[in-house]
Amino acid sequence: MPALTTPAETPMPDDAPLDNITSAQSTTSLTRTQLVLRRTFRTTGAKVGTVGLLLIVAFAIFGPLISPWSYSDVDNASFMMPPSAEHWLGTTQGGRDIFAMAVEGLRKSLLIGFCVAALQTFLAAVIGASAAYFGNAVSKVILWIIDLLLVIPSFLMIAIITQRAGSAKGSVPVFILLLAAFGWMLSARVVRAMTSSVASLDYVNAARFMSVPSRAIIFRHILPNISSYLIIDFTLGLAAAVLSETSLSFFGFGVQPPQTSLGTMISEGSKMATTFPWVFLAPAVLLVLTLLFVNFVGDAVRDALDPSSNAGGQA
Repeated sequence: MPALTTPAETPMPDDAPLDNITSAQSTTSLTRTQLVLRRTFRTTGAKVGTVGLLLIVAFAIFGPLISPWSYSDVDNASFMMPPSAEHWLGTTQGGRDIFAMAVEGLRKSLLIGFCVAALQTFLAAVIGASAAYFGNAVSKVILWIIDLLLVIPSFLMIAIITQRAGSAKGSVPVFILLLAAFGWMLSARVVRAMTSSVASLDYVNAARFMSVPSRAIIFRHILPNISSYLIIDFTLGLAAAVLSETSLSFFGFGVQPPQTSLGTMISEGSKMATTFPWVFLAPAVLLVLTLLFVNFVGDAVRDALDPSSNAGGQA
């Protein structure tokens, strides 16, 4: 009787192409992180977004090193001058170099965006997971607070608080805290719904019976299982935070002079966009490119981590 072989033991034909053997071996040895990265970077949008975002961040970090001017310097001989060899992107009405201001404004906007997105994601994760894990009265109180904050006009509240902040008016840390404080509620509701299904799993119940502290269960057992959503929330929250900062600063409720951001520059340049367009174009183009690249990356990460999505292709 001929010997039986299982599918796992079936030898590869001698004439099988070497590429197929290598591909099969590499596919079986990929980790989850490698699979996610492969799905993420299958699309052209993800590649363009990643490269573009890295260039934007590099420009914000290293831009001051190549600029001959500081954003606070005033050239008394050049007011509202067009782009030239001395001022690469021209000057403002106050004689300040637009290139240096654009670099500083981009840096300030990115700093606010990253900090706000990180704080929002952290608050949503902790509060949403706690509401689902503890349940009962804790869940009701948290949901009541979330519903209350959702009906409050956040733009108006931030504007009022920043105007009443006194000596802290225009303070970047205060602005970051305000944006984060009014931006975590919807994500917390999603986290709560996702945690409700995870909290009833066997390994979570086993940790409870072993008297593992609730804090450790939430951070070590529950949140890692919903990390895919948290990564997506952070990525998309970054674009929303940059846009919120720009909008508030445009209306004079965010970053205040002598500090600068993309919002303050667009606010100043919009008044003379048709007569002195270089004052408006530089910050506007940087804002559009930043939001575009961040959204490209966010959409690619979402498609890669979402098992029901076919946009990322097959691993």
